[in-house]
Amino acid sequence: MADAIDGDWCSLDGRHFEIVGPSIITPAGTKTTGDYSRHAFAYQTPESDPGSGATIAMILVNEQTLRLQSDEPAGAEPEIWTRCEFVS
Repeated sequence: MADAIDGDWCSLDGRHFEIVGPSIITPAGTKTTGDYSRHAFAYQTPESDPGSGATIAMILVNEQTLRLQSDEPAGAEPEIWTRCEFVS
């Protein structure tokens, strides 16, 4: 899966989400589905999540990095997320 967007992703401020095929567990912990391709993912933020109704689009930059863009608020800067490093 290293060459796919699937997996666990973390932000510098501690947020986390997980993509498995067309399913995502959002940073707020809601399970929903979106538009999946091997190197990109997009979904509409569920009503129960902050920023509900916003469209979130992500693209894989490299194996360890993705760029996330929300259409709300208008003109928001893209965010850079990295693969989570979990210690067992």
